[in-house]
Order: sequence, then structure tokens, then C-alpha cells
Amino acid sequence: MRAFLRYWLPVAIWLGVIFIGSTDVLSAEHTSRFLVPFLRWLDPHISLAAINAIQLAVRKLAHLIEYAILAALFWRALRDGLNLGTKIWILFIVVWFACGIFAVSDEFHQSFVPSRTASPDDVLIDIYGALIGIVLCLMFSRRRLTRSG
Repeated sequence: MRAFLRYWLPVAIWLGVIFIGSTDVLSAEHTSRFLVPFLRWLDPHISLAAINAIQLAVRKLAHLIEYAILAALFWRALRDGLNLGTKIWILFIVVWFACGIFAVSDEFHQSFVPSRTASPDDVLIDIYGALIGIVLCLMFSRRRLTRSG
């Protein structure tokens, strides 16, 4: 039970965070309530086009980061939480596939939220984010192996 809490509870919590982020709570309409005043504070003469471009960039970057974190958490849970002793490339594929499946299901969920839109582009961004997270895990794993070996 302790292993579950240590390795899998963070995954479950992060999946919940992503799910909640796909509801109306973090729709573009709601996030603009914070971002627009902040941008206007930084530059009172900022154009609406610039605000929209920045908001889009921030939202897409959030996709990238949230799936990089998800991949790292999955990696940790599968590698350390299950002690499968599988080859690193199998771990790579399993984590990337799991993140991809969740990305697709997340966009499907958004298709039912009136203030959100499902986007295949977001799925691709999510998958790239997961790839970044996995690559970072690989880099740290190799570093850890060279230190211990």
C-alpha cells in the first residue's frame, strides 16, 4: 500500500489535475480574466492581437508542460513502483502510449464542455510534451546509472 501511495497516487492526482483543467474552470474565457489584466499591467498599450497571441502561447505551453510532468510521473511509477525490470525502450513506449491515450481521452472530454473545443493539435502538443518528459527521464536515468556503476 505504501508503494502505491508513493508512486501511483501522484499519477492519479496529476491525472485529476489535467481532467479538472479540461473543464470550464480553465477555459480561455476564465484564464483571460487573470492574464489580460496582468499583461495590461505590464504594458498598458498592448494590442488585443498581442494579448490573444500570448494567451494562445501560454495555453499551448501549459499543454506541453502538463504532459511532460505526467510522463515523468508515469515513468517513475512504472520503473520504481512496480519493479518490473523491463528494458528502457519498453518503458519508453508504455509511458508514451499511456500519455497519448490520456491526451486523446482528455480532448474527447473537452468536446462535451460547452466553453471548450477538442483539438487534434492539442493532442499532438500533449504527445510532444510527454516525449520531452520521457527524454528528461532517460537523461536522468542514464546519469543515475553512470554514478552507481
